[in-house]
Amino acid sequence: MPSSASVCPVPVEQQPINEYQELKESWFFRWGTLDTGGYLKPIVILWSLSWLISFPVAATSFSPTKASVHFFLCGAAGAMILPTLALVRLYLGWWYVRNRLSQPLVVYEESGWYDGQVWEKPDEILQRDRLIVTYQIQSILNRLKITFSVIAGLFVLGSVAWRVF
Repeated sequence: MPSSASVCPVPVEQQPINEYQELKESWFFRWGTLDTGGYLKPIVILWSLSWLISFPVAATSFSPTKASVHFFLCGAAGAMILPTLALVRLYLGWWYVRNRLSQPLVVYEESGWYDGQVWEKPDEILQRDRLIVTYQIQSILNRLKITFSVIAGLFVLGSVAWRVF
C-alpha cells in the first residue's frame, strides 16, 4: 500500500515540507535558526555597514561637534533601516512557510500560473507539518517579534533622548 506522501500530486519543489527544508538550509533564512550570538551578529554587521551611508547624511544635517547627540541619534536611526528591512524579509519568508505548513490545503501549480490546483493533506502529514510549525518555526517568528519590539523600543528611547537634548 503506497503511503500518502507517495501519492501527493504537488510538485516536489512546491510541497510545504520541502519549502521549509529549503528555507532552513538557505544562507539567508538560516540566520533565524542560529544561536543568539549568531543571530545578533548579522544585525550588528548590517547596522555597522549602514553607518557608511547614514554617517554622511547625519553629519550634513547635524554637526558632530556642535550637536553630537542629535548627530548620533539621527545616524543610528538611519543605520537601522537596512537591518530592519533584512529582518522584515526574514520574517515574511518564515511566515509564508509557516502558513503553507499549517494549512490543511496546499495550493499548487502543475505547469504554470494558469492551472492552479488544490490538494488536501492527509491527517498524518498535516499533524507532522503542524508539529514543525509549533516546535521549529514559531520560535523563530517569536524571536523576530522580540527583535522588532527591541528596535521599536530603541526608536522610542531615541525619540525621548532627542527631546531631552
